[in-house]
Amino acid sequence: MGFSIALIVFSLMLMLLVLMHKGKGGGLSDMFGGGMQSSVGGSSVAERNLDRITVVIGVLWIACIVVLGILMKTNS
Repeated sequence: MGFSIALIVFSLMLMLLVLMHKGKGGGLSDMFGGGMQSSVGGSSVAERNLDRITVVIGVLWIACIVVLGILMKTNS
């Protein structure tokens, strides 16, 4: 039961984080300072941190799916 709730929470967080990423025309990350570019170029600190958080949540999401699959297989 706990992993099912965690999967729902991680799914919602992952959707929100992906929507916050900056696309070609900008994104929701502009609201939080992700749209400010440095004069040197490259991505801002906020955008890099958003990338890192998204990867971590994505890995946790995949781990929940694997654990739920194993639990369902052993309960059958």
